[in-house]
Amino acid sequence: MDQLKEKISQQVEERKAELIELIRKFISFPTVSPPARNTNAIQEFMKGTIEEMGFKTDQWEVYPGDSNVIGILHGEASDEYNSLIVNGHVDVAEVGDEKEWDSSPFEARIKDSYLYGRGTADMKSGLAASIFAVKLLQDLGVTLKGDLQIQSVIGEEAGEAGTLACTEKGYHADYAVVVDTSDLHIQGQGGVITGWITIESKETHHDGIRRKMIHAGGGVKGASTIEKMMKIISGLQDLERHWAVTKSYEGFPPGSNTINPAVIEGGRHAAFVADRCALWITVHFYPNEDYQTVIKEIEEHILAVAAADPWLRENPPQFKWGGKSMIVDRGEIFPSLELDIDHPGIHHLISSYEKCLGQSPEVGMSSTVTDAGWLGEAGIPTVIFGPGKLEDAHAVNEKVEIQQLLDFTKVMAMFIAKWCNTRKA
Repeated sequence: MDQLKEKISQQVEERKAELIELIRKFISFPTVSPPARNTNAIQEFMKGTIEEMGFKTDQWEVYPGDSNVIGILHGEASDEYNSLIVNGHVDVAEVGDEKEWDSSPFEARIKDSYLYGRGTADMKSGLAASIFAVKLLQDLGVTLKGDLQIQSVIGEEAGEAGTLACTEKGYHADYAVVVDTSDLHIQGQGGVITGWITIESKETHHDGIRRKMIHAGGGVKGASTIEKMMKIISGLQDLERHWAVTKSYEGFPPGSNTINPAVIEGGRHAAFVADRCALWITVHFYPNEDYQTVIKEIEEHILAVAAADPWLRENPPQFKWGGKSMIVDRGEIFPSLELDIDHPGIHHLISSYEKCLGQSPEVGMSSTVTDAGWLGEAGIPTVIFGPGKLEDAHAVNEKVEIQQLLDFTKVMAMFIAKWCNTRKA
């Protein structure tokens, strides 16, 4: 393994220009989401690239214009040796006003020690570098005994769960690395779910009779759903504070489990008392929680709040949770992911990092969410490990440090060679 490490390191340094050129090609595809529906071209390029390397591929549209690509490089003894998923998404964040960028977001450029362009940090570089790592191994004559699977997915930026579509089609492995932005830290994550809380009146009232609804003897038992939603928001704040003092998880600042009232929509016209109000919330929860349990906690608390109000008892709030698309459903789910620090996969990844870079990696929790939770939800032990810093991910003049790209490529090549040539436990 020491000889292999030296060969990998030498090849990565000598072929830096090839790696950067591959990333440039990935960046050149303007796969912004939203609006999305624009990834078929890059996925055709991805499919052709890995097919030339011997991968058997599967491509299908998750949404019109947005397709997943799965590539499987079958090992020499698949039944006996470990299989691996390398997962990454090809959609990128919105660009904003291109005039604020120093150059075109989709023309990757080098300045000082960084590579600039939309997707360099989040996360086309991680996906391209992983493919390049496999190519290096092949050129060095390293064969794999276990299966290697590349998952090039869509939709992560808009909660469209391309990775979920992979698990629903039955794609599985003994271990998975999501090569998303982590600054070369090995990470798990908390989870996120969005939800709609809606209050609807059984009756609609003219604005002119509001006096009869709010003063003694008015005789009209009605209410403004906007005003009643204020009670729901107050109840959510109480629950959020309760969570902050009763729940915690190592690696997260206290109170990271938040309930954000993000969007409110209510009323129909200024001449009416609001007869419908909907609140869109975003809920963050810890790695040792699942979204089903979190949903139940919120609903039970809010229904208790409603039960204490005479009008809400008869017009209780309704709930709609999650969704497969922020664009189509106006909702999303990112399951949480706990790290199994005793799993041999993470031991091999840490060992590869230490061997290639001469130091130990930071192991902890991401402060954001990725598709990794969907793989964990499917029963696949998973970690997040990729180049790039979160502060650069969605920024104007997005960038990634070139040396970090090289280091990531070395570690991934070493890890793939070790893991896929280790017998199943």
